[in-house]
Amino acid sequence: MQDEALNQVDRAHRRLSVAPMMDWTDAHCRAFHRLLAPDALLYTEMVHANAVLLGDRGRLLARGPDEHPVALQLGGSEPATLAQAARIGVEYGFDEINLNCGCPSDRVQAGRFGACLMREPALVAACVAAMCDAVAAQPGGAPPVTVKCRLGVDDDDDYAVFLAFVDTVAAAGAQRIVVHARNAWLKGLSPKENREVPPLRYDWARRLKQERPALTVVLNGGLQDEAGTLAQLAHVDGVMLGRAAYHDPYLLHRLDSALAGRTPRARGDLLAAWRPYVAHRLEAGVSLKHLVRHVLGLFHGQPGGRVFRQILSEGAHRPEAAWPLVERALAATGWTPQAVAA
Repeated sequence: MQDEALNQVDRAHRRLSVAPMMDWTDAHCRAFHRLLAPDALLYTEMVHANAVLLGDRGRLLARGPDEHPVALQLGGSEPATLAQAARIGVEYGFDEINLNCGCPSDRVQAGRFGACLMREPALVAACVAAMCDAVAAQPGGAPPVTVKCRLGVDDDDDYAVFLAFVDTVAAAGAQRIVVHARNAWLKGLSPKENREVPPLRYDWARRLKQERPALTVVLNGGLQDEAGTLAQLAHVDGVMLGRAAYHDPYLLHRLDSALAGRTPRARGDLLAAWRPYVAHRLEAGVSLKHLVRHVLGLFHGQPGGRVFRQILSEGAHRPEAAWPLVERALAATGWTPQAVAA
């Protein structure tokens, strides 16, 4: 990896990124998000380190040549296994290796990774140190090893405990901390409820940046509008969109455009620009339904947006479904195939 690529990742980290989301941020989603946000850092879905070592790497680590900068998020709690997975991630060209310490699902807890690791800072530090050593040994430069975490677990309500966790993993080599600014409840709440019920505490992330100015702090959680998200950059180094980037993809485009000083493109123009990727994947045998599920929210809140979504949802599963279906959906928003072609 060249120094310029690393600098590009560093710039992206300090500004805008898109959170890893299980079953959502696959290679097709990232291809569309890269079109929307040329400068943002994108993340894979979380992949367990054992799956990287023993599973189908061609599928699990699939990424397009135009995805950079893109980070590989790993799950796990065994330092040696995570080190091997991190090394493989570098070999596959990922620009960052991220350790998940924030997922609260029962399956993740049973495997002793995710948010429950926040109660074992020494173990997380050992994992981070092993991952840093592994990537540093690779030729071409070492991508950053980072950590994504919550504020605490269950009824933890002590900022000092959170700060101690961050200090421990940062001392082990974590170059950036992505803070989902709410607690993770390991019992009594579903993963969906864990994204909504525990109160947001942006002040903890802001305080962390104030008290540790040399540490790169990225804020995640509850960011759903352009003005409010951009305002957070006065207090932290970067912002990470989660499901808002998926349910309202145009928000991601507006944010990336605002940060780069570019004029946002029209929604129809953006979707038309994705056509070559869709054509390439259809030729490779990918069903249209696996592609267009990531664009259903593009016309969120716009005239014709509901019909746009309905046409794609109802028609994309058919074996013969191809790009003309997308053009028909676009026409429902006021666009025509001729306008798209132009």
